[in-house]
Amino acid sequence: MSTLTRRQTLGLGAAAFLSGILAGRIPVNAAEAGTLTIAFNVNLPSFDPTVGPSAVNPTIQAIYRSIFDQYVGQKPDLSFEPGLLTKWGWNDDKSQVFMDVREGVTWHDGSAFTPEDVVWSLERAAKAETGNPIQFVWSTVGNFKIDGNRITADVLRFEPTLFMWMAFLTGYVMPKAYYEKVGAEGFEKKPIGTGPYMVDAYEGNAFLRLKANPAYHGGKPPFDTVVFKFVPDTTSRVAEIESGSSDVTLEIPYEEYDRLKEKDGLSGVAIPVSDIGMIFINNIEVMLDKNVRLAAHHAINKEAIVKRLLSGYGVPIDTLEAPEYSAYDPSIKVAYDPDLAVKLLADSGYSTDKPAKFTIQTTRGLKPKDYEMIQAIVGMWRKVGIEAEIEVYEIAKHYELRAADQLAPAAFYNWGNAIGDPTTSTGFAMFGPSPHSVWNTDDLDNMIAPLWGEKDEEKRIAGWKAVSKYIAEQGYVIPLLQYVQPIVFKSTMAVTPNVSGALQPTLVAPA
Repeated sequence: MSTLTRRQTLGLGAAAFLSGILAGRIPVNAAEAGTLTIAFNVNLPSFDPTVGPSAVNPTIQAIYRSIFDQYVGQKPDLSFEPGLLTKWGWNDDKSQVFMDVREGVTWHDGSAFTPEDVVWSLERAAKAETGNPIQFVWSTVGNFKIDGNRITADVLRFEPTLFMWMAFLTGYVMPKAYYEKVGAEGFEKKPIGTGPYMVDAYEGNAFLRLKANPAYHGGKPPFDTVVFKFVPDTTSRVAEIESGSSDVTLEIPYEEYDRLKEKDGLSGVAIPVSDIGMIFINNIEVMLDKNVRLAAHHAINKEAIVKRLLSGYGVPIDTLEAPEYSAYDPSIKVAYDPDLAVKLLADSGYSTDKPAKFTIQTTRGLKPKDYEMIQAIVGMWRKVGIEAEIEVYEIAKHYELRAADQLAPAAFYNWGNAIGDPTTSTGFAMFGPSPHSVWNTDDLDNMIAPLWGEKDEEKRIAGWKAVSKYIAEQGYVIPLLQYVQPIVFKSTMAVTPNVSGALQPTLVAPA
């Protein structure tokens, strides 16, 4: 997982630069100025890519991969490649792991990257008190030993996806000596990594400016400077690219994508990515009633949503496994059947005159038509006897509420699974003890628990398919669609789309 960037006006101070870009007064040609400006759809809550709720936000990984390197790299097609580790694996009986550390790498402050950084980062990630949301993965190995550039460790609990996670969320190597010197607060003020770009200037909720790392082990990136402008509002992102103030943007309404990519000077690309749109169901209030849960699912016309709201850009799904995931089972279907929804609700005493009531939470502008999609679903529900009140929140609030198991009875979310494994979709979203789940019942937890450490891969995948089937039958979650990510950019740019959905600057170059 890599990243690149571009450059915008070195002599400007942060305040002048900020006012200029926000006013649209610095729409320079990227290729000429050596600057890449990205109108980005989320803010950056924290620079530490390994702790706190933002660490598991798939969208922010584009920024994190620009500054930091991961243990294992991942190409735009999601295949794995060497990162800060050049080789890795288990011994024959899977009681130990080994990792070979890349030589000749330096941190942004010029100090040497060493195997001690890798061990410290893994040990830190494994400690619950550190606040790594994936601590329960990193804690499965320990007793590290360093011999030259090879690290070995004992398997404390077999985790089949350990090395996949090293290319995924929170799988970043942190600088041991520097972090211990400056602490968490100092790191937020001046973060360093080994990645292709270095932090140059940051204004919270406004922009992040990066400069190329001339000593990057992967070679100097194509742009001298990269600017991430934080533009959560979709209309504003459309204006950014149309006015020329930004070179690239993403996650805009599909009708705007279709319009903009046909304009002179602009191009576009849209491919299915590993993100899915889904509605979390919390086992509270009316959602304790199986009939209500299933009725809510059967009442949703996913095909119509994709066709009418998303201009056909999307793949309807009925489980949390998208077609590219390793445990996808096309036989699992939850049909659009409003008549069945009416009957299920009637069996529990609900009707259009006496509707089942609950709140549904959603973001607005994070993904194309997210809010409008929920509006449409609420309208479909109303026709069968469900009255849902929409509550809008920022994505950071979703993470906060989810971690505390305080989501509303229904909450819309886009789930990223760039490694395509069932543990990282169905598993973490639905296993009660997971900090990412809000459905907590013994029946499901007892089905999932044995699969975490299953060493027989065929048996493991079959087990996850059985779990997905059971979840669909019980109505424990409402999967909606696999996303197609729209990216619009100046014709002077060439953009390689990333199936993970991370718009990394290293995947952008002058055309």
